Amino acid sequence: MTIREVESSDGTPIVYRVTGDPAHRPLVLLHGWAQSSRCWGEAVLDELARTHRVIAVDLRGHGYSGAPETGYDESKLWAADVQAVLDAEGAHGAVLLGWSYGGLVICDYLATHGTDRVAGIVLVGAITSIGRGEKGGKVGAAMRAAVPDAMSEDAATAIRALGAFGTALTGPGEGKGVAAQALFGTSLCTPPRVRAAMFARTVRNDELLRGLDTPVLVLHGTADSVVDVSAAEHAASLLLTATPSFWEGTDHGPFVEDPQRFAAEVTRFAGSL
Repeated sequence: MTIREVESSDGTPIVYRVTGDPAHRPLVLLHGWAQSSRCWGEAVLDELARTHRVIAVDLRGHGYSGAPETGYDESKLWAADVQAVLDAEGAHGAVLLGWSYGGLVICDYLATHGTDRVAGIVLVGAITSIGRGEKGGKVGAAMRAAVPDAMSEDAATAIRALGAFGTALTGPGEGKGVAAQALFGTSLCTPPRVRAAMFARTVRNDELLRGLDTPVLVLHGTADSVVDVSAAEHAASLLLTATPSFWEGTDHGPFVEDPQRFAAEVTRFAGSL
């Protein structure tokens, strides 16, 4: 595992981790709101790296990447971050995988740069649009319960709100306590102003999805309480080449609930491109 840094178009440093054979197809992982590249877990990264050059990015404002004061409502900046990483790695024919808010970042990239360097897309518990009434951005009960207090600078308020996610990111069951604490800690480490700013925009990408001829795997838990499953159903209905995979009873973190199944599905899809 190698940690690298590249400068985006506005000077923001974007940090990412790379593992796997450089000769393999690039698989770019874009995490969700208030998370980091560590969210995937070492088991998933190791398994994906068997067949891909895995590039796990810390989004701007998250993890070790820079956290500028402004710009979180600018689609072209999110797109520039992804482009900077692809340029730095000389990545072509990449598979872009976005979890949750990472799906929106993929759409930001495609809206600006198109699909010339992209062979496939994986949307995991993802939103593709954002704003009131946007079907591609419909949130679930856990997210509604957390907002707006999850953006508070008051520690006690934010802790209570983010705690309302409960097992949403891990799913129920034994043996998830360490992962749950790590994900919760990462959310708290994300600056409150960043948590808030990421929701302060309205973007509709329905037309983008309708015109997209790149293969897309739409992977979503039917019990997702952060991003409602209807957001995935909406995206799949618009896409020309969608492969839907709806996991019965799974919440917002399928790669945490069942890492082996997740890695297998992603590997199988990417291998078919």
